[in-house]
Amino acid sequence: MGQATVVDLTNDHDWDEAVWPHPGASIYASRRWGEYKRRIGWDVRRLAIRSDDGQALAFAQIQRRRRWLGHIILAQGCPVLTPLGERRAEAVFRALLDHLDLGRLDLLGVNYQQFQTPAAMLALLGHGFAPVVTTRTHTLELDLTREAGRIRAGMEGRWRDVLKTAERNPDLTTGFPSGPAERLSAFDTFSQLYAALKRRKGFRNSLDTAAFRDLAAHDPNLLFLEMRERDEPILVRIIHRTAHRWTDFYVASNERAKVTGAGRLALWRLIERAKDEGVSVLDLGGIDPAGNPGVYEFKRGVSRNVVAANPLWLFSRTRPVRRAATALLAAR
Repeated sequence: MGQATVVDLTNDHDWDEAVWPHPGASIYASRRWGEYKRRIGWDVRRLAIRSDDGQALAFAQIQRRRRWLGHIILAQGCPVLTPLGERRAEAVFRALLDHLDLGRLDLLGVNYQQFQTPAAMLALLGHGFAPVVTTRTHTLELDLTREAGRIRAGMEGRWRDVLKTAERNPDLTTGFPSGPAERLSAFDTFSQLYAALKRRKGFRNSLDTAAFRDLAAHDPNLLFLEMRERDEPILVRIIHRTAHRWTDFYVASNERAKVTGAGRLALWRLIERAKDEGVSVLDLGGIDPAGNPGVYEFKRGVSRNVVAANPLWLFSRTRPVRRAATALLAAR
């Protein structure tokens, strides 16, 4: 079937136009996400894998940074396989590994972020990648192909009761900021709420809101939802959109959102919007029952359809390095 070749498209401004038409594309393979990772210290390269007659087989955005005596190389949401690439997935990964030319202490991680295909999984297994699965690599999904009434009836009774109260509250309003200035303002509100939330709950997160601000505000694949009480913002959700699957990406709120039930109302308005746009699945953004039981209980009130999220697949030329990294990450 011929050889696959790798072409560097890092400086190609048409990258998103080439990647997004394919079903497996997501924000993690987008140019804006790559720019965000570059801003926080990663070296980012965008690669096309092509057949010997020039047809596109896959697209991969590769992140690399120095760690100890080697490098960490990360492929998030990719390689995105084309229909032809689905049939030649093993050749795609072989070409990618040859191109990366990993050192003996380098570690490569592939995380499809719920956009993994069976063809990609078989190729990963065939090339000796090891999956890392932990209690936190699970999420809850909501089937949006059902009627709204059935979705609501499937929620926990207490969850529905709080939602009804919030719906009757005239002080609560929902908005979906759409203009550039509105989205920047909403993101600034999110940043303030998020910083306060981290201080209040004492958790750490790798999101650098200052580096992500303008990129998120101008990304058409991100939806913003803002809840206000008497015109004061109390909650902001950021949702990652693809044609058939939406993911609750980030959310931040204050105590008034909890008191008023605005979190439940915001999620219900999101469900309504997603259904209107023909979305099939809403990913509630992962669960951590032991580490974050409050958020877990909130999400479980909406859906109990738990699924194993796509694992982080690890590869190293040196088997002890792969085994040690797999064991270390699995124990976290």
